[in-house]
Amino acid sequence: MDLSFTPEEQKFREEIRAWVKDNLPQEISHKVHNALELTRDDLQNWAKILGKKGWLGYGWPTEFGGPGWTAIQRHLFEEETALAGAPRIVPFGPVMVAPVIMAFGNAEQQKRFLPGIASGEVWWSQGYSEPGSGSDLASVKTKAERKGDKYIVNGQKTWTTLGQYGDWMFNLVRTSNEGKPQTGISFLLLDMKSPGVTVRPIKLLDGGHEVNEVFFDNVEVPAENLIGEENKGWTYAKHLLSHERTNIADVNRAKRELERLKRIAKSEGVYDDTRFRDEIAKLEVDIVALEMMVLRVLSAATSGKNSLDVAGLLKIRGSEIQQRYSELMMLAGGPYALPLIREAMEAGWQGNFPGGNPAIAPLSSTFFNMRKTTIYGGSNEVQRNIVAQTVLG
Repeated sequence: MDLSFTPEEQKFREEIRAWVKDNLPQEISHKVHNALELTRDDLQNWAKILGKKGWLGYGWPTEFGGPGWTAIQRHLFEEETALAGAPRIVPFGPVMVAPVIMAFGNAEQQKRFLPGIASGEVWWSQGYSEPGSGSDLASVKTKAERKGDKYIVNGQKTWTTLGQYGDWMFNLVRTSNEGKPQTGISFLLLDMKSPGVTVRPIKLLDGGHEVNEVFFDNVEVPAENLIGEENKGWTYAKHLLSHERTNIADVNRAKRELERLKRIAKSEGVYDDTRFRDEIAKLEVDIVALEMMVLRVLSAATSGKNSLDVAGLLKIRGSEIQQRYSELMMLAGGPYALPLIREAMEAGWQGNFPGGNPAIAPLSSTFFNMRKTTIYGGSNEVQRNIVAQTVLG
């Protein structure tokens, strides 16, 4: 197994790096490098820049308008954009629902939905989790009843990330109560501007508005928006979740945040503390190990070998690393990291503490936000069971 990059791959990396340097707005990269809050316009602006280049769907094959990159090229693209301070691509459209439409949608659905995703014009949301149906996704209760050429949808989704911006939502809905719970689920595309759709914000501990509740009250959805076959949605959902869990690992963002941690530790005078630097070193070792695992999977895919089904394992390690670097940043900031003042994240103000460093103003928000990473996308406890069954046997 050769984990080193070829001269052609290194050249590709340099081309990506040069393009990102010329096209990534500086005000956006500043926000990303300093963990300042990104607006809808920031995220949409970068998505449209990538879309115009044909790179928002960077993992897509050429037959659907993508660049047709290899797994290694996709990894290099992710790494260079992350290190440059580009926002993480909002995955719901290009990374999650698009592969499902490509694999299971009909030609008309592909022609209708994929161009808006590729251009960054249409914002997609994910309708999976419900009250009482998080990691136990098979227990979803949102009901879709077929009446003629439409479905009538009633129910509720929750923890809908950035759903306040959504134009369309892909939903797991229950179309049958017969047999196993998994066999009665369908995959439905829903226009969020439809009558009967209500989006309510869930305010987070840091005062932010990132997640939502979404209610469906007799929402009419054309039957032509059903992906694949009725009651086969569980199969499509598993296909999508494999993309989500690999995406959650986000090793390239971890590499960028490691450098931010070092900057904060140096500015706060704790980098010279041997015990603290030991913790940074252990984190760095874990990040390198995660990267080697990702490269191992990519190497196997490139060589045509069957790689281990390690999406769950990548999710486990990646999410734990995200929590760890946010904890170390908080420790580096010490008492200055405690105030949770949203104005500080917007204006670089850290309150009235003498010598307060604006760089640590957002640390509490990041720390609290990262508590979710071991829960969403299937909790790590559930993922460990899956890894034990599918990888260890």
